[in-house]
Amino acid sequence: MGREEEMIKERGRKIDELVKQKISLYPNKFDKEDSIATCLKSKMGKKVKTAGRILSKRDIGRIIFCDLQDDGGKIQIVFQDKETPEKQKEFFRKYMDIGDFAGIEGKIFKTKTKQLSILVSKIELLSKSVLPLPEKWHGLQDKEERYRKRYLDLIMNPEIKEVFLKKAAIIRVIREFMADNKFVEVETSLLQSVYGGANAKPFKTHCDAYNSDLYLSIAPELYLKKALVGGFERVYEITKKFRNEGVDKQHNPEHMTVEWYQAYADYNEGMRLFEELMKLIAKKLYGKTIIEYQGQKIDFGKWKKMSLSEAIKKYLNEDISKIKNDEDAKKIAKKHNLNFDGITKVNLPDELLKLFREKLIQPTFLTDYPIELAPLAKTKAEDKSKAEIFQPFVGGMELARAYSELNDPKIQEEHFKEQENERKKGNKEAMPTDNDFVEALKYGMPPACGVGIGIDRLVMLFTNQNSMRDVILFPFMKPEDASEEKK
Repeated sequence: MGREEEMIKERGRKIDELVKQKISLYPNKFDKEDSIATCLKSKMGKKVKTAGRILSKRDIGRIIFCDLQDDGGKIQIVFQDKETPEKQKEFFRKYMDIGDFAGIEGKIFKTKTKQLSILVSKIELLSKSVLPLPEKWHGLQDKEERYRKRYLDLIMNPEIKEVFLKKAAIIRVIREFMADNKFVEVETSLLQSVYGGANAKPFKTHCDAYNSDLYLSIAPELYLKKALVGGFERVYEITKKFRNEGVDKQHNPEHMTVEWYQAYADYNEGMRLFEELMKLIAKKLYGKTIIEYQGQKIDFGKWKKMSLSEAIKKYLNEDISKIKNDEDAKKIAKKHNLNFDGITKVNLPDELLKLFREKLIQPTFLTDYPIELAPLAKTKAEDKSKAEIFQPFVGGMELARAYSELNDPKIQEEHFKEQENERKKGNKEAMPTDNDFVEALKYGMPPACGVGIGIDRLVMLFTNQNSMRDVILFPFMKPEDASEEKK
């Protein structure tokens, strides 16, 4: 029998004894009066009543030490002869294990080594840990296992919890920023009969009540613009998006975004607000606009700006203005080893961008994409072949996509038709026609700018993580099918 099996068997024996003594393994509640953070700030001799998980246990006979952790910190608790009632000390020694939750009463004091601790006068079992926690240095080290068992990852690696506390702080800053700029938070449908708002492959499901196929939202854009039609002038939504695409360090089928739409504004105003938001997040988290990401100093106080065609020329030495048809596009794709079955003149610039975007380390706005890449955007007044669009890149990551919103129903209808032609050519991410959205535009939508930001990538950047799964609390994992027989 292995060591872990022995530990589980021993815990089972303790559980049986506790049940025989009619001691509850999982009591309904505990009146926790003091957090551990509060205990750590308390004066010597103060009586406290706290609770948390036992993380260590060191029994040296006359005295027992252990670490107790809650969601705000960790403190040492001490069971000492002549100070702790013998009954309480023996109960802890005989029945409690690392991983158990315990309620503690005692007083604040310092040990001989000057470590602030709680001298225990009473202990109560609050939840019995049937399985032993992994050992700190020999247990939960495998990345895949850490993602699958995030609850253990949070217990054993406190720095992981800090990532998600910062994520919560970033979302709070976004909400405060939107409120300060007079935006109203709204909610749109995640189940849609026609998906749209982005070029992406959707997840498909079925509604039995109406016997109809539905799609999980790939973007809230069209619904939020309908809100502008309805009279809202500044709206935003923090929501989930679902895209049936590949999984890598910067992509996950389910991810979180914030999208805002501002009436009477264009993409220049969108860029200004985005830059302001990035500076605000950096200052709120770190007190300055310079952060470190993957060994690079990122300065949110300095932004570069270039068109997509200028960037492709700079990094790949290709002039996309000379591409006349799909055959020209395929030749350039072959030249750069792009294995993309449905390559066309329309999607080639977006595919070329993927070849150099990791070089865009310092804050950079790429602007003015070919209009075919932005079927929901307005053209530039001086160049109808380009859309008023921007995408900010920082640390080699695309953080957002935004543009001056198209509000001409006739042109929008034409763009949808062009997207349908793209679908026929094999571009599975091309957008389907949304007739209801076109009808809404016919009632009139004010000029507007829309901005969609990937929150998970934002959190990666501001917490110095290099994988999206590191900033999603419970990331979706490939199902574990162990046996050939199951297959």
